[in-house]
Amino acid sequence: MKVIAFKRTLKGTGASRRLRNAGQTPGIVYGGTEAPVSITLDHNALYHALKKEVFHSSILDLELDGVVEKVLLRDFQTHAYKQLVLHADFQRVDATQKIHVKVPLHFVNADVSPAVKLHAAIISHIITDLEISCLPSQLPEFIIADLSKLDAGQSLHVNDIALPEGVTAIIHGENQTVAIAVVPAGATADAAEPAPLGKLRGGGGLPQ
Repeated sequence: MKVIAFKRTLKGTGASRRLRNAGQTPGIVYGGTEAPVSITLDHNALYHALKKEVFHSSILDLELDGVVEKVLLRDFQTHAYKQLVLHADFQRVDATQKIHVKVPLHFVNADVSPAVKLHAAIISHIITDLEISCLPSQLPEFIIADLSKLDAGQSLHVNDIALPEGVTAIIHGENQTVAIAVVPAGATADAAEPAPLGKLRGGGGLPQ
């Protein structure tokens, strides 16, 4: 995706307020060997871009004074109750250096899992994005969390997710739980008794 920005010379609260009143959003570009640059962006274009999942987890082409550089959206601030983007931060990326970024998880195949089909279980998503490390060229827009083999009482962990080539999950502490399948009280379960919570058959990944 492409982002059009302009250099910002006036700084301070008053200058930022005037920019916002004029339909602009102040921001900054930092990182790499160059000095940080204060920028402005068209507010409406930025506001609608922020609604797109891909804008948050992709390498962006930031055009500034006719020069395009690769950046990541690192942070943004919005007004407490107005539909207003107050500020946006972008970080330059080096094609040869790994980046750390969070990407969304897309949960698939819950409807065909034993948990849902056999036990009428409810699958709860414990986390909705995953922190990863990879080269900019290997950054995925999202990561698939396959629930097809999840049974009632079981949980899916980060280590159970198949990652794209070159992508490594960043796990802080224990192997984090991604989703769990729980049979609601009073639900009619079929035949087999649910597996113990957090235990997957075979001792490791999902049941084969």
